[in-house]
Amino acid sequence: MVGLFGQTGIALLHFFRPRPEAGDFGGDVVAGAIEEFEAGRVNYILRGRVYISRLEDGGFLALWQRCTHLGCTVPWREDEGLFHCPCHSSLFDRKGEVLGGPAPRPLDLFPLRSEEGDLVVDTSHPIVRDRFDPSQVFYPS
Repeated sequence: MVGLFGQTGIALLHFFRPRPEAGDFGGDVVAGAIEEFEAGRVNYILRGRVYISRLEDGGFLALWQRCTHLGCTVPWREDEGLFHCPCHSSLFDRKGEVLGGPAPRPLDLFPLRSEEGDLVVDTSHPIVRDRFDPSQVFYPS
């Protein structure tokens, strides 16, 4: 009986464990060719649930779309030049820093790397941060 229940429990764990497909959220997501991202612009990558913010100096940040207040999806408002949370009106700048509202800290980041001229986001390891630091910016080599 113990063996039967043990095997059933293991099978259920494997069944309910998320298994992201290659290129989807929860794994490595190719955001696109590095030269496709304009300096000073924010682009949404649907498959990664992430915003790629290319800073004026050419550096990149991969910002998670989740508000740090209660986890709402935060859209980028091009007309305002801000991330504006629709749930409780938290405001974030293009670096993910809090400008107003109840959010306690900046938007979380994901690690970035370059592979063969593409920008790749590792969405399996969010980086929780208390503030923006220039060392968080990725500069492709």
